[in-house]
Amino acid sequence: MSLQHLKQSFISAYGESRQPIRYFQAPGRVNLIGEHIDYNGGYVLPAALEFGTTLAIRRREDDLVVFKSLNFPYESSIALSGLGASKTGEWVDYPVGVAVELAKLGTGLSSGYELLFHGEIPNGAGLSSSASIEVVTAYALLTMEEHERDTVEIALLSQRAENQYVGVNSGIMDQFAVANGAVDHAILLMCGTLEYKRVPFVTGSYKLVIGNTNKRRGLVDSKYNERRTECDQALAGLQVKFPELKFLADLTLEQFAETGSVLQDDVLYRRAKHVVEENSRVLKSVEALSHNDLISFGQYMNESHDSLRDLYEVSCDELDVMVEEARRIPGTLGSRMTGAGFGGCTVSLVHEDDVDLFVKQVGEEYQRRTGIQGEFYVCGVGNGVNELKEGN
Repeated sequence: MSLQHLKQSFISAYGESRQPIRYFQAPGRVNLIGEHIDYNGGYVLPAALEFGTTLAIRRREDDLVVFKSLNFPYESSIALSGLGASKTGEWVDYPVGVAVELAKLGTGLSSGYELLFHGEIPNGAGLSSSASIEVVTAYALLTMEEHERDTVEIALLSQRAENQYVGVNSGIMDQFAVANGAVDHAILLMCGTLEYKRVPFVTGSYKLVIGNTNKRRGLVDSKYNERRTECDQALAGLQVKFPELKFLADLTLEQFAETGSVLQDDVLYRRAKHVVEENSRVLKSVEALSHNDLISFGQYMNESHDSLRDLYEVSCDELDVMVEEARRIPGTLGSRMTGAGFGGCTVSLVHEDDVDLFVKQVGEEYQRRTGIQGEFYVCGVGNGVNELKEGN
């Protein structure tokens, strides 16, 4: 949606005013490699996408904060004194949670505001629509209130909003990538310390193709918590041999090879094996990308999916089918599930000459084999959160 159309929608929703309308955008994100190791203290390699959430915002002359969306019918009007008093279970809990965290930091709102959100991220696809809403809200409100905008701090307060107010125990990766992304770069993030660096991700004649399985992800929450518990149990067992160990991902491949006698539970062994090997794959991927070796990077993507399917067991038939069909396309260098699993999306690296064939053939075969119609998004890597100017 163009800013002109968003402006027209905003005026239609809120009417005219002497106050100016300002516009902000935060992207979605895709994790290129490094899955289910963020909470195990490992490295992840996410990238911001070219599409995300756009926010139009205008100051009011009273104390009401009004939240509306072009994607959801639910809207809310809350007095400043009542922000965060009660949760609704609706999408507005995400921006309200951000406002609550800003107030805790002493950077609360000095007046009411009108906010209108427009999201281009498929809801529930695992591309971080919630983090995009949180980060764009924090960045916009800090700007409107003329406070400093530190994108690392914005990521942290957005995560707190999701953890403490919304009640979703997410890691830091989503908000961090949305806040700190850069065109043609991925972000190597050490989740345990928040050390990060931008890694060149120049794909040349290759495109990222994100495939949405449109599979309802009903098992995610329960299985996510189950995997975290299994990893905690594996860590406790390994600390008998390595008492200095703080996270599973701190283990090297060589050290893990010595743990067979310690981790005798097969399930815990496989969970830990995925974590250690996936962490290693992230670092090998960065090395490959530093030499523009997309072929090796694609192979690491493939290995990642196979490990998530066989060792960590967070894939599902729909994800596996989409990955299998993606790998049949000659121009596909690599394909894997991305996100928590049990539905959601795949990410594939595909030569531009084969993208049309990919979308057609993978789409047809996926629907034939699963009975579900998938969706595909061909995209590049975009910037993190920023302010948009009319006319640009």
